[in-house]
Amino acid sequence: MTAPNFVILYVDQPQQSGAFYSALLGREPVESSPTFVLFVLDKGFKLGLWSRHTVEPAAAVAGGGEIVFALDTPDAVDATHAEWSGRGLTILQTPTDMDFGRTFVALDPDNHRLRVYWLSDGEQANGEQK
Repeated sequence: MTAPNFVILYVDQPQQSGAFYSALLGREPVESSPTFVLFVLDKGFKLGLWSRHTVEPAAAVAGGGEIVFALDTPDAVDATHAEWSGRGLTILQTPTDMDFGRTFVALDPDNHRLRVYWLSDGEQANGEQK
C-alpha cells in the first residue's frame, strides 16, 4: 500500500484559510484559486484547503481529526503555544504533560484542531528511536 501524502481540509473561505496557513507554516501556497489553495510541505507532503461549498461530492462532516506538528523539545511546545496565542489562535488545551509527552491544541479559522507535541517516551519527533 502506498503512504498518504496529501490532506484536504474543507474550509469556509479558502483564501482566508490560505492566508492563515501561509503565516502558520511560513510558506506561500503553490496553487491558489477562489475555491482551492494548495501547500507543498517538507518531503512533498501536501495540504489542500477546499471550499466546503464546492467540494464534489458534497461532504458531510462526521467525526473529527487533527493536524499534528511534532517538535523536538518540551520548551519548543511552550514557545509555539506562546507564539500562536500571540497571533490570536483559539487554544483548546494549554501546554499539558500527558502520558505521551507535552502537548497543546489550537483551532484554525474553520475549527480544525491543530495539535503540537513533543514525545517523551524515547522517540524523536520524526518517529525514530533516540
